[in-house]
Amino acid sequence: MTTSTQLLPAKNELVLVTGASTGMGAATARELARRGYHVLAGVRRETDANQIQADRIEPVILDITAPDDIESVAARVGQDSGSRRLRAVVNNAGIAVNAPVEVLPLAEWRRQFDVNLFGHIAVTQAVLPFLISSRGRIVNITSVGGKIAMPTHGAYAGAKFALEAVSDSLRRELAPLGVQVVIVEPGGVTTEMAGRGIATANQLAEGMTSDQHGRYDGLIGAITAQAASFTKTGVPADIAGRAIADTITTPNPRTRYTIGRDAAILVRVARIVTDRTLDAILRRNLAPHYAKR
Repeated sequence: MTTSTQLLPAKNELVLVTGASTGMGAATARELARRGYHVLAGVRRETDANQIQADRIEPVILDITAPDDIESVAARVGQDSGSRRLRAVVNNAGIAVNAPVEVLPLAEWRRQFDVNLFGHIAVTQAVLPFLISSRGRIVNITSVGGKIAMPTHGAYAGAKFALEAVSDSLRRELAPLGVQVVIVEPGGVTTEMAGRGIATANQLAEGMTSDQHGRYDGLIGAITAQAASFTKTGVPADIAGRAIADTITTPNPRTRYTIGRDAAILVRVARIVTDRTLDAILRRNLAPHYAKR
């Protein structure tokens, strides 16, 4: 894998990347542009558009839960359908709001599923005719949380598990039509999303009842400390972006890729141990992060 920042010759192809304001999405957009693709970088705010705009990177306002935004992006892809084919869509946008199942309000459950699942389906439906025409590729960014559900990650993991299942179904539906579907499962990556998720989790914890504080304060503190540790030692976003770009440029991609040593190990372990054994492993890994009494 090359780490050069030199622009390669331009290709006559588009790639749509959602959630391209920061982190993995922005890094993926920049790497794809470097490799010659014209990137439609989905962002939610004009300020983010100004930051990501660059040679071969065209920012587009795209809240994947907003039907009008999705319709506009599909129309933008259609403008180039006669001259530049849609090579791929990278469904990367996401949020993380973590709290125990008992504590997390239903509105937050719905919001996470809207962004982390239904929004990706809506974008895919909108651009799928172009991908079928070009025999392109769909890259869905799930998570190690799409294979292993940590405590307090019920809503996030639930949406990511569901996206894994939808991706499997979609892959089998589209294979006869020449469209490939690839799943990418990152572990700890140094992105802003993790920090925002920790802040939101702390805010939700403030609204717990006294009984809930007694049940969950230690767990929430440990999970938060563990997440901060993973973020600090995680894979840099640029490396994750190159890995995602590889899934688009490789001729014969696998159906699934992990990013980061932690994701690779956890996903493999989960395949071969019993649920009880996996519970014990996760408990043991979390134990050092509990506050000392």
